[in-house]
Amino acid sequence: MKINIFEKCLGSGFFTGYIPFASGTFGSLAALLIYYIPGFTNPYIMIPAIIIFTVYGIYIGTKFEKLYGEDPAECTIDEVVGMWITLLFVPKTIVISLAGFLIWRILDIVKPFPARQAEKLHGGLGIMMDDVIAGAYSLIILHVILIIFKH
Repeated sequence: MKINIFEKCLGSGFFTGYIPFASGTFGSLAALLIYYIPGFTNPYIMIPAIIIFTVYGIYIGTKFEKLYGEDPAECTIDEVVGMWITLLFVPKTIVISLAGFLIWRILDIVKPFPARQAEKLHGGLGIMMDDVIAGAYSLIILHVILIIFKH
């Protein structure tokens, strides 16, 4: 199975999946950099981007699995989506972004229920859904923190 350069770019979270260590962390950092592109946080841009990357991630994740093996480190489009979900509807500040990043990375690693179970789904669906779930948890936790600290 072949993967073209466009598929490699998006599937690997803008080539972060090919970094030989901590590829998920680098994929999340790439998502954070994109988040800081002016206008990206507009919900009319961010939500469609999340949906498009999620659907495409299911497709390309399946291809990556066939090429690299089960839940390959090279596929980091799921980290991009999870990071973006985490940052939905929050003020765009460095402190909040870093808090979101840390919460997201912890939950992506811990995989609270049902994220761990979703990871067992077949192909790209499993690759993406555990991160969508962990991203949703991260989003909720970040918003609760913001409410508590009245930011």
